[in-house]
Amino acid sequence: MDLATARQQITASFERMRALYFTPVFDEWVILAPGSQQSGILAYTGPRVEEFRKSLPDDVKPLLAQVSGLKLEPGDFEFTHSGDGTRHDVLLKLGVNSYLVCNNTAKSMAEIRADTRWLKAQAAFVDLSEKFRVDPLTV
Repeated sequence: MDLATARQQITASFERMRALYFTPVFDEWVILAPGSQQSGILAYTGPRVEEFRKSLPDDVKPLLAQVSGLKLEPGDFEFTHSGDGTRHDVLLKLGVNSYLVCNNTAKSMAEIRADTRWLKAQAAFVDLSEKFRVDPLTV
């Protein structure tokens, strides 16, 4: 899958999640490819355009600590319990060396999960992960 298609798939999936949850589940997402051009940031959507890049290292620390040592394949994902505020909530491996990192800047994953509508919205996220399992992002 190319980057433009990946962005379309992510946007459509998050719109589906919003419709099922009745509010955005994640209001911020980024496609990262460590070691690539653009400081590893291939795409960003969210409310913190100006400060996102400088806060990324701190915001992603809890999630990276959680996945450290795991052998993730495209389509694999991990949610964190430490993703409150601007700290990122979930990481989805998109390709060999690319990842989707998502965040809800107003709610923690515990708050999101407390709403029963999360179960339906979660299914849309799993569908997204399967798209990258079948057709990984190439950058």
